Amino acid sequence: MGQLEGKTAVVTGGSTGIGLATAVRLAAEGAHVFVTGRRRAELDEAVEAIGPARATAVAGDISEPADLDRLYDAVRARGRGLDVVFANAGTASFATLEQITEEHFDRIFGVNVRGTVFTVQKALPLLNDGASVILNSSVRADDGVAAFGVYAASKAAIRSFARTWANELKGRGIRVNAISPGTIDTPGLDAVVATPDTPDTPDTPDTADASGAAGASGTADAPVTKSQFAAAVPLGRIGRPDEVADAVAFLASEQSGFILGANLYVDGGENQI
Repeated sequence: MGQLEGKTAVVTGGSTGIGLATAVRLAAEGAHVFVTGRRRAELDEAVEAIGPARATAVAGDISEPADLDRLYDAVRARGRGLDVVFANAGTASFATLEQITEEHFDRIFGVNVRGTVFTVQKALPLLNDGASVILNSSVRADDGVAAFGVYAASKAAIRSFARTWANELKGRGIRVNAISPGTIDTPGLDAVVATPDTPDTPDTPDTADASGAAGASGTADAPVTKSQFAAAVPLGRIGRPDEVADAVAFLASEQSGFILGANLYVDGGENQI
């Protein structure tokens, strides 16, 4: 019996990287996992990786309320409520203060902040008492990495929401906590380090995988940039998606039953020592 046997979970941005690794881990613990993301083909591949009997894919963009409604309609149709929400989907791109445009700001805050707010708000009628909500913040919320200000501010907002919502939902026994990944080796990180650090840098795909992209200057030589990142981590390497998934599984389970409103760093000590 897994720690989440018979539970129902939602993972946004669940088609690649941290989201996919987490969906796989939650399913291995016994949960049925609803995964959402913008790209149907990647979602179908994710379901195969998770296990078709343990996963349901619902394509959509968390910044679009109608897409969230379709996601939760699918959860409602299963008839077992909702026990775990991992609000993971996010986006990142570089822009200095001088370069920030309205489009850049609205895109990042629209997904990372607005999308997270309504991901959790629309889940409320389905959440079973004692459910666990985990928000994906970032180590970048704590520092001042150049050209990452809007992204960092969006993740600081996520950390703040975790505290407030933990207070608001504690009467139902619903625990809200945050995780803050450091530099994690994912497709999202690859997308950030391989492109120029301008406000036109493409967004990372669906997930907050670029959360630890500290000081990426935009280069086609991603392995060199990753080696530079690794040198800044006390453990001497960048993290793996499954290591973040382990932390989310812990916060989703009863093993973390006395943890509320906290922020769990998964950063190899990057912002700790």
